[in-house]
Amino acid sequence: MKDTVGGELPEEAMADEFDTVAWWTAAAVAELGEDHALPAACRGSGSPAALDWLATRMGLRSGMSLLDSGAGVGGPAERAVREHGVRPTLAEPMEGACRAAGRLFGRPVVVANGAALPFGDEAFDAAWSLGVLCTLQDKRGYLAELRRVVAPGGALGLLVYARSVDELPDQPDGNHFPSLPELREDLAAVGITVLEEKPLTEVASTPAEWDEAAERVEEVIARDHRHDERWSRAQAQQETITGLISDGLVTGVLLACRRA
Repeated sequence: MKDTVGGELPEEAMADEFDTVAWWTAAAVAELGEDHALPAACRGSGSPAALDWLATRMGLRSGMSLLDSGAGVGGPAERAVREHGVRPTLAEPMEGACRAAGRLFGRPVVVANGAALPFGDEAFDAAWSLGVLCTLQDKRGYLAELRRVVAPGGALGLLVYARSVDELPDQPDGNHFPSLPELREDLAAVGITVLEEKPLTEVASTPAEWDEAAERVEEVIARDHRHDERWSRAQAQQETITGLISDGLVTGVLLACRRA
């Protein structure tokens, strides 16, 4: 999962993970080498196969402008550049993540709230938002803003973590997981048509070499910051979410959509 985007201040644990730890990630990659950048920056945003599935179903191709709203440190957008030739713009509310994205990949990035994007109407050919929606209370407002900046008939892509039960035993700070029926209602209400859905469990998992590179980055971060309470809070947050996913209480789903 990626970022808190909305009208409220992020929960402390969310800020730790997506601001402070994001910048530490860039520093660790600088130590380990550029071949660690993409695996580390895509961590939590889907496997390469998941990103490629979504990009293909969205019809992304060379020269298209793509907005990544809640872009984190820029890994998924960079994957779309390298595999599909898009022209990316990253919007991310956390300053540390923006600085990290610039350092890692050098793509255009703005510090921006996804609920109030600083772009004109119909400014992009396509947009996606990965692992963000579960961090928002006002999901319809966010989705409507994402739709606003895409040209009529343009593609929208989502990776959403949804709950599969009425109530979760543990609610991670700053997360508001929708059910899939709730998600579909929100999309229809703002004029976004779902073309195809695919559970993350039905997509090829992350290659071993990617996992190893990302884990090495995490080891360097832990080596340097394990005594920092911000690192501890971020770890606890991720362990809670990972447990919910492992228990089948939260599931990831990819949605290829179109602006109606």
